[in-house]
Amino acid sequence: MPHLPSKLPNAGNTIFSVMSTLAAQHGAVNLGQGFPDFGADPVLLQAVTEAMAAGHNQYPPMPGVPALRQAIASKLLALYGQAYDPDTDITVTAGGTQGLATAFQACVGAGDEVIVIEPAYDSYDPAIRMAGGVPVGVPMTGDYRIDWDAVQAAITPRTRALVLNTPHNPSGRIATREDLLTLQALAEHHDLFVVSDEVYEHMVFDGATHHSVAAFPGLAARSFLVSSFGKTFHVTGWKVGFVAAPPALSAAFRRLHQYTVFTVHTPTQHALAAYLANPSPWQGLSAFYQAKRDAFRAALAATPLQLLPCEGTYFQTVDYSAISALPEAEFARVLTTEVGVAAIPLSVFYQRPQERQHVRFCFAKKPETLALAAERLAKLA
Repeated sequence: MPHLPSKLPNAGNTIFSVMSTLAAQHGAVNLGQGFPDFGADPVLLQAVTEAMAAGHNQYPPMPGVPALRQAIASKLLALYGQAYDPDTDITVTAGGTQGLATAFQACVGAGDEVIVIEPAYDSYDPAIRMAGGVPVGVPMTGDYRIDWDAVQAAITPRTRALVLNTPHNPSGRIATREDLLTLQALAEHHDLFVVSDEVYEHMVFDGATHHSVAAFPGLAARSFLVSSFGKTFHVTGWKVGFVAAPPALSAAFRRLHQYTVFTVHTPTQHALAAYLANPSPWQGLSAFYQAKRDAFRAALAATPLQLLPCEGTYFQTVDYSAISALPEAEFARVLTTEVGVAAIPLSVFYQRPQERQHVRFCFAKKPETLALAAERLAKLA
């Protein structure tokens, strides 16, 4: 056999696959991987059936069904005041992950450095490396805020881009208006692109505001905004998202998009376009998940786990240092195999693992699922 070189020689299975497999083997409640265990709105499901019956089963335009791109543009304008042209600025993608990967391919070249604020979703690092770039991890502060002094110190003449993620997975924090203004000043001063992962944009709690790059003209002009219908509408398996960017960036994105996935599942796009005519589902999402967050946090109050702030997303991070000195990966394994609840160790979200004795739970689950998990976690001593 010829030698088969790898662009990711050190990559194994993602932590999400590992923990989900372990949870299934041991009958654990899976609060590790971030997916809902409840169904989508029947109205949305019926819309897919109707789209197929109407004959929307062949290739759509490469950047996406026009009606869906128009619906996305209208929503972004209403939310953030930024007028994206649906013809030139919006591309429908095969989920947020493909949108992120293609954005990196579009703006990162061989040897370019990309600032990655850690802990960071685990697809960023390999996607940057596959684009020929060099991910430069910059840890957050102890309370999971962006350390802008550290970000500034990490910027070099080779820095090409920065990855922003808000609401933030895995910490559950949200970026403030001041964070976005600071990023805007840095990006303009150092002439950086921004890849902004905003897939949890509609999950922000306690009356807080999601601050999107789209709302800041200096950022919108140099950013790829990535979002996900799978996260918003409880259909993660559909793998449909979008990227919004100004014309020059979108043109570079589409040149690559057409030769990776070309386009995305046609009837689903038509269904989403029709479904977006009613804003209530996404407008009510923050309240929906805040109720789940509050119930889960109340149940965990009976355990020795220390609850860290959760301002957005559907993830709750906890500190287990009061009950164990095990490293995070080991504790997560024990939690899954012996307690019966799967979680994700935060140490895997760093280039250089930092052991803070923190794990992440997903609360995008049915009430009975969360209640069973809390019952098992209450047995921790």
